Amino acid sequence: MNHTLLMTNGQTHNLSWLKPQVSLRKLTTFRVGGTAQWLATPRTQEQFVSALAWAKAEALPITLLGAGSNLLISDRGLPGLVVCSRHWRGCRFEDHTGRVTAAAGEPLPTLAWKAAKRGWRGLEWAVGIPGTVGGAVVMNAGAHGGCAADLLVSATVLHPNQGLVRLTPEELAFQYRTSALQGAGQLVLEAQFQLRPGYDPEAVSADTLAGLNQRRATQPYDLPSCGSVFRNPYPHTAGSLIEQAGLKGYRIGNAQVADRHANFILNCGGATATDIYRLIHHIQGEVADRWSLWLQPEVKFLGEFPAL
Repeated sequence: MNHTLLMTNGQTHNLSWLKPQVSLRKLTTFRVGGTAQWLATPRTQEQFVSALAWAKAEALPITLLGAGSNLLISDRGLPGLVVCSRHWRGCRFEDHTGRVTAAAGEPLPTLAWKAAKRGWRGLEWAVGIPGTVGGAVVMNAGAHGGCAADLLVSATVLHPNQGLVRLTPEELAFQYRTSALQGAGQLVLEAQFQLRPGYDPEAVSADTLAGLNQRRATQPYDLPSCGSVFRNPYPHTAGSLIEQAGLKGYRIGNAQVADRHANFILNCGGATATDIYRLIHHIQGEVADRWSLWLQPEVKFLGEFPAL
């Protein structure tokens, strides 16, 4: 298997940025997870195309990774090719339309601050979300009553068979914290959002900072986590149910339910993905015993986990 050069359509692609057997621990906000059989961190659109073409030629499964938040990767690692978009960054603001087009790896907080400093409203809610634009589109990220679906104009994705495809919000079939892209094997390259320009930059920045301070005051940021672990089962919140079950501070191994916000699980140092996985199932069982309600994970599980 030659991972340095790839021939497709008579062209040779340099894949020197493709690495074998790379630990994924530092690429996730939980700071857990095993090894990727192959890891690609493209910095150009051509490299994304080359990476997917190479994986297809080698008949390898493909896993897509952004900022590594909102997911739990197995201690056993991931087979095939992991494509990480975190180095594919940048954005373009169109003053005449009020639209911004951002690369998949652009961090959401960075984009929110850039918009605020221009006096553009719409992304204030995104400043505290530890994810990327690509991940926000795939999972319909949201907070404080706002979400990606409210703003998205279109998303450009790389389809393994069809190449570059531009999708509308209707085609993405957005729902609460999900979209048609989840598990579809299509890689988001960029997304265009409709914002509201023309406001005082200082006022927008102040509102953005207030939202960030509110999140920091109510959610734990001092230890690794994935963000919210469970979806809120309307009209309840997952955090309140977990807290009422007496699980704040509950620990398995070095994974612990946060004292500040019960819908967060913290890596207290040296936790394994299995510790976290078992704690998630314990929480689900305790809540189900009390209220006959099964909490649905917001976190995505990648790889093989032990049977419980």
